[in-house]
Amino acid sequence: MRPLVLGTAGHIDHGKTWLVRALTGKDTDRLPEEKERAISIDLGYAPLRLPSGQHISVIDVPGHERFVRNMVAGATGIDLFLLVIDANEGARPQTHEHLAILRLLGIEHGVVAVTKVDAVDEELLALALDEARELMPGASVIATSAKTGAGLDDLQAALARVASRVERRALLRATRLFVDRSFTIAGIGTVITGTLWSGSIGEGDELIAEPLGLPVRVRSVQVHDEAVERAEAGQRVAVALPGVERDRIRRGAALVARDVFPVSYRLDITMEALEPLESGRRVHVHHGSAKHFGRLVLVSDDHAQLRLTTPAVAARGDRVVLRDGTTIAGGTVLDPAPPRRLELDRLAMLEQGDPASIVHGALAASPEPLTKAELARRGLLSEQDLESGLQAAVEVCGYFLTEAQLDEIRATTARALRQRAIDHPLDPGIPLAELLPPRPWSSALLELLPMERRGPKAYAPGETPQLGDRVASAKTLLTQLAQAGLNPIKPADRELAVYLENNGDLVHLGDGYAISTEAFERAKAHLVEECTRAGEVTLARFRDLIGTGRRTAQLLLERFDSDGLTRRVGDTRVLRRRAQHQ
Repeated sequence: MRPLVLGTAGHIDHGKTWLVRALTGKDTDRLPEEKERAISIDLGYAPLRLPSGQHISVIDVPGHERFVRNMVAGATGIDLFLLVIDANEGARPQTHEHLAILRLLGIEHGVVAVTKVDAVDEELLALALDEARELMPGASVIATSAKTGAGLDDLQAALARVASRVERRALLRATRLFVDRSFTIAGIGTVITGTLWSGSIGEGDELIAEPLGLPVRVRSVQVHDEAVERAEAGQRVAVALPGVERDRIRRGAALVARDVFPVSYRLDITMEALEPLESGRRVHVHHGSAKHFGRLVLVSDDHAQLRLTTPAVAARGDRVVLRDGTTIAGGTVLDPAPPRRLELDRLAMLEQGDPASIVHGALAASPEPLTKAELARRGLLSEQDLESGLQAAVEVCGYFLTEAQLDEIRATTARALRQRAIDHPLDPGIPLAELLPPRPWSSALLELLPMERRGPKAYAPGETPQLGDRVASAKTLLTQLAQAGLNPIKPADRELAVYLENNGDLVHLGDGYAISTEAFERAKAHLVEECTRAGEVTLARFRDLIGTGRRTAQLLLERFDSDGLTRRVGDTRVLRRRAQHQ
């Protein structure tokens, strides 16, 4: 039998704690203030063994309206409910609010206990039972008395029947435990308790306390004061964390497996509102054992984004409760780490629930392709469903994107290359690093784009450099170079000079200077001849050979060095070995 968690619900002083004590033998009121005031203030916990032999954990929640926050913190981790109604008072305000919270959290299974039946006559009891059946149609309604023990056996039998029908909701197998208490025990150190939502936890596990990003190591684990090797999802767990200060981890934190659950300031949800809501409303967002302040941004009547002031540790399918004085709405998380941009189509796709749609929605929201590991960290799908959903995506070098994203990149590339050819006909190529950001997937994606690669640049298919309206300028520059001979000049039009060099009409030297190809080859011939004869050439000797100034000779020698023709040795140049055999 899978571990389950039972949560109480009901108005203050309707007998929840007394009933739990009668069922389990444990008083869940542990605080001195609770005992002094005779009301539950914080969450209480107890183990319960049902007649079927199944062990379940009981969370007893406070019923006072001032402590609804604590009630929600406990209710978010339960699988079935025990609604408690006083036979004399009937349903009261917190009865109805607790029921609304249970419904918003998607907790469908439970039992209604009409309590204190020893204090009412048969007629009033009958009215109370009828009201409870009308309030919770389909649920077992049991008349009980914690004082006399009446109905307790029937109540346990009813709970066993309901528990047998409950399937624990856990979309992910990775460990996630929401903390509801932290304290220190002498000789052990910091201990945290909470309901294990998914996965398992045991001695030696290395987890992350989020949203702090704090690495922790588990020393030991207990389930209801009994040491266990590993605790499973659905159990109430106490975990000893050595080397961690108690104040570092408080209610609302979560112990999670590394690199699985996103930590996000935004949640996309489908929503059920209990009253008319306006976009921009400030709300308290209850998720897990945490309470966040946030703003509700409506996308439609059924979809919204929660923008939080503190980060949430959420996964797809989690339930949230929204309060503003009272409970006003609830929702189911569609995307636990969405983009700020709101798109109803993407939310509708995520809501469809099939793996392909979910993966498509996640990829569509990302400005760049994502790896499988990055998608897994989004907390959207189980490992098996993620594999299935990725089959409909486009894979590029281990990264995934949608067909629509690939089409858009192709269209953007084609437009950019066409515009480049119009704006720069002499140099219509775009550097590859400029066309796509330098990412691991870039080179593979380039093969899928409508372009031609020539060296480090990309060109529109069939596009070649064209002089266009610079034919006259080119002729003028070439004439100037021919007249200058071995005296280099600085071309004013750098783009035109690059085009002419690529065409083989000129050669660039350092500092922006250029000479004609014919003059460059003449200087090279002098250099090769002298090095072949003497084995080397000095700057002064080369200057005399070509009949120019020292600066020009220096520029030419440096160009020969960069071309691999010569190698500098002290104050001389020698031919490189390959040049000697040319």
